[in-house]
Formats: sequence, C-alpha cells, structure tokens
Amino acid sequence: MAGFDVWNPIMNFVTILLLTFSLFLVITGAFTAYFGSGKSRKIGVGLLVGGLIVGVLWGWYTGPGPSPSVDLVGVVVQSIGVIVAAVVGAAIAIGLFLLAIMKS
Repeated sequence: MAGFDVWNPIMNFVTILLLTFSLFLVITGAFTAYFGSGKSRKIGVGLLVGGLIVGVLWGWYTGPGPSPSVDLVGVVVQSIGVIVAAVVGAAIAIGLFLLAIMKS
C-alpha cells in the first residue's frame, strides 16, 4: 500500500470524492424511495439510480482492466482507515473534554 497519496488530484482524491458521493446518493435515494410517497418516491429512485450509475461508471473507468489507473481496493481501504482514525481521535478528544468539564 505504499505510494498512497490522497492529494493526488487526478485519481485518488477524485476516486474518494466520487465513490463517497455515489454511496450517499444510493443511501439517501433508497431511504427516500422507501419512506417517501408520490413525487418524493420518484426522486428517491432517481437518486438511487444516479448514485449507482456514478459509482459503477467510475469503478469501471478506474477499475480492474489490463492496466488499472487506480488501485480501487487500496484507495477504499486506505480511506476507511483514515476515517476510522479520525473518528477515534475525535471521540477520545471529546471524551477527555467531557471528563474535564464534568470533574470541574
């Protein structure tokens, strides 16, 4: 996994951006399609389909062809690791803050 550079503007950054965008479109679209009614249900289906299209097209564009332009699995794994590390660090900081406030 050496060589991962999130600030590589062409591939890694755009891959993270588009895959996160498509994932949240799929999640919000499914939520809206399931719980919505009438026009909002149609909008939810549109969001769901749009998210799937963006994710699949970007995965296909960068994906496992003869010479992949991005290590897609590596980028996703590294991104999840970065997010988990950020959440754990923030949780520890908030916990210490609350502990300090409660004890004073």
